[in-house]
Amino acid sequence: MKTEEFKTRLNNACKQILANEETLTQIDSKFGDADHGLTMHKVAQAIQEAVNEAGDSFKDLLDKVAEKVGVLNGGSAIPLWSSLLQGMADVAPESDEADLEKLKEIFANGFEEFDFMSGAKVGDKTIMDALKPAIDAMKEAEDEGSVFTDAAKAAMDGAEATKEFTARYGRAKSYGEKTLGTVDAGALSMACFFKGLAEKE
Repeated sequence: MKTEEFKTRLNNACKQILANEETLTQIDSKFGDADHGLTMHKVAQAIQEAVNEAGDSFKDLLDKVAEKVGVLNGGSAIPLWSSLLQGMADVAPESDEADLEKLKEIFANGFEEFDFMSGAKVGDKTIMDALKPAIDAMKEAEDEGSVFTDAAKAAMDGAEATKEFTARYGRAKSYGEKTLGTVDAGALSMACFFKGLAEKE
């Protein structure tokens, strides 16, 4: 995959997040600080700025993305997203192309950093419920055409599954079983991100 195509996919990922900002805010207003929509708006805008400024290499692109998100102030999601993006940047190639295995490595390394930072597990009703299934799906993908579409489906299925969980992290934890039936905002924003990544044009 060429860097230019990946830039397009990143922009589409940001558009998906921005399109769902109000929904993310509404969900977070029930059990959180009502700031997740705004936080993700900042993350999406930062990524878009980086895409516009980046050169032709995957390394330069992801370095800029990680840098711009890393300096943001805001909700608890920012350091988590920063860890994911920095992990991706750490193994990005200096070239303007990444093959399927390199794409898998980029996202897998991002996940490792995120996992270290987060400490959450699938079932805890967090971002992890969308991210880990997406990464697992990427590992199983057999071609570039399916690597992001498979991940997007897995992420959205994971986010939807959070309706069946009670929150175990953050302010929502104190609401216990009242959180049942509602999608986790963090998981949904991650699912939106992967949904956009699956759009190549």
